[in-house]
Amino acid sequence: ATVSGMAHDQATKEKVVLVIGNSEGIATVDDQMTVENPEPEAQFHTVVSGDTLGKIAKNYYGNAMKYPVIFEANKPMLTDPDKIYPGQVLRIPALD
Repeated sequence: ATVSGMAHDQATKEKVVLVIGNSEGIATVDDQMTVENPEPEAQFHTVVSGDTLGKIAKNYYGNAMKYPVIFEANKPMLTDPDKIYPGQVLRIPALD
């Protein structure tokens, strides 16, 4: 799938790409979007069996209690911090 256009900020651009990429039947996303207000790009994590947001936060931030940062960065794709699944790609934003 190819996505193009202007996003207001980096977070919005990354969420658009994630929504498309996490859709069934989409193997790759050709990201042609530009950003109106550039900011540092986030990292991405592909969920594996046994992952939790706390475990992922510990890996990226050194603190499992930072899991709400990851949860908030992946709304509305995530509606419950305990409901992630293998193969899902999550946005891991830089900490302020």
